[in-house]
Amino acid sequence: MDETPFVFDRNRLVNLTTEQLTLESVARYAQDAARFAQETDNFAHDTKDHLDQLQGWLDILWLLLGAYLVFFMQAGFALLEAGSVRAKNTKNILLKNILDACLGAVVWWVFGYPFAYGGPYEQDDRNAFIGAGTNFAMADHAQINGSFYATWMFQWAFAATAGTIVSGAVAERCDFRAYLVYTCIITGIIYPVVAHWGWSSEGWLSPFREPSRIIGGNGLMDFGGSGIVHMGGGGAALMAAIFLGPRMGRFMDDGSVVEMPGHSTVLAALGTLILWFGWYGFNPCSTLAIKYMNIAQRVAVTTTLSAAAGGSTCLGIHVALGNPPDVSPALNGILAGLVGITAACPVVQPWVSYVIGMIAAPIYMFSSHALKKLRIDDPLDAAPVHFCCGAWGLISVGLFADKELTASAYGTYMDGYGVFMGGDGVQLGVQLVALVAIASWSCGTSAILFAILKHYKILRVDLEDEIKGLDLTHHGGSAYTFAVNGGSFNKHGGPNFVHQLQQPDFRPDQKRSSMSEELGAVQYMTNGAATVQLAAAPGLVVPDAF
Repeated sequence: MDETPFVFDRNRLVNLTTEQLTLESVARYAQDAARFAQETDNFAHDTKDHLDQLQGWLDILWLLLGAYLVFFMQAGFALLEAGSVRAKNTKNILLKNILDACLGAVVWWVFGYPFAYGGPYEQDDRNAFIGAGTNFAMADHAQINGSFYATWMFQWAFAATAGTIVSGAVAERCDFRAYLVYTCIITGIIYPVVAHWGWSSEGWLSPFREPSRIIGGNGLMDFGGSGIVHMGGGGAALMAAIFLGPRMGRFMDDGSVVEMPGHSTVLAALGTLILWFGWYGFNPCSTLAIKYMNIAQRVAVTTTLSAAAGGSTCLGIHVALGNPPDVSPALNGILAGLVGITAACPVVQPWVSYVIGMIAAPIYMFSSHALKKLRIDDPLDAAPVHFCCGAWGLISVGLFADKELTASAYGTYMDGYGVFMGGDGVQLGVQLVALVAIASWSCGTSAILFAILKHYKILRVDLEDEIKGLDLTHHGGSAYTFAVNGGSFNKHGGPNFVHQLQQPDFRPDQKRSSMSEELGAVQYMTNGAATVQLAAAPGLVVPDAF
């Protein structure tokens, strides 16, 4: 029989006469029609396979884009923290931020990721507390398939963020050995446990637990990590600041606070804007798949409005209290708004996200003031921004989550939405349980960690090193190697004299009439050529660590 390809000609078929409709011709047309139908079916099947493969590639690209954006936040943290410390400690804080990425990647690869998401699991072997601990250092090749590498990258960027939060709270006085220990423990154990609780398919708080949730409601609704990332890192930061004690000269005997402003508002502002930009990887890309773009676009808007509300509200309160408009309150307000919206970003309406950011601003300002009253020195306000505003983020879900938006993002429990939106309060209860659990775990384990480091006297640098600056005493010299007012360089690459930025005509032999002025001289000292005897100054609180 003729095997030439069938070309369907409707007119030819319709115009056939009865005489032409022989048995042989009918059979031939029937066979060709069947071949055409089969080819069409094969084409449709192949097209579907190609589209599915394309969607899988786009999902991987979406995860990688999110990983790159969140990793770029490390640059934002580095600039923000460098600008917020004194010039004599710039190298120290930059090195810690760099190593947060380097050490974080190694630790996450070896055991952090397995503790957070390790598997696979048999039904009876699942662990609701911590990952099964399989696939250490990606040794189990059977688990490496599909989007595994992209998922690993995305989750590593989150883990590195949690570790970086702590570096701001311990700035200017933490021993480098202690830093190496705590960053490995936080990235490899403390954070992965919380991530397993809330984001794995086995965790006791997880909304994705299969086949059924443990805690009720929709499980913990923490979309981008207000609690899991920011409360976790912020709790560790709070404990670190408490066990380290305040920087030398930060508080007087009467409880008054001696201001120690950072050396570069420019770096701090640029760092904050980079963090805001990176947050679009943190929140919208947490949809994890390209097919959820309808949710991602809404998340981008709610993230933006909350950040804007936090920055403007914080600055407004600062001015209303009689202070001149300044950059720092706006920067911290932006971060407070971003942390506050991270949990609720897919489940609230845009106007609610603005309210969440507005409320985050006074929460940050009050908690920052409270820490100072308690003589807890947190140079970057890491605990107020991340721990306190992260807690507010969890609570805001239980108050403001919209019913329809919750169903689109999470799914099953009909009444698991905000009490202000008509919910029955179950979801608010779930959020509060998670808040207490995360706070207890992060603060409790971190307290043990920093207590051990303090006991072995490796938590804090010596008094003399702190006064001279960690760049000079621990990292080979000043970060800034330009001369000031024509001064010469010493062997460390720093100026051979003390330079007070607020008083350009200040000389090393100039007498000081007040303690605050003397602290100002030390604040901008970049080397040990000039020494100020702070410990002998009346009214100065010397931290217990010394």
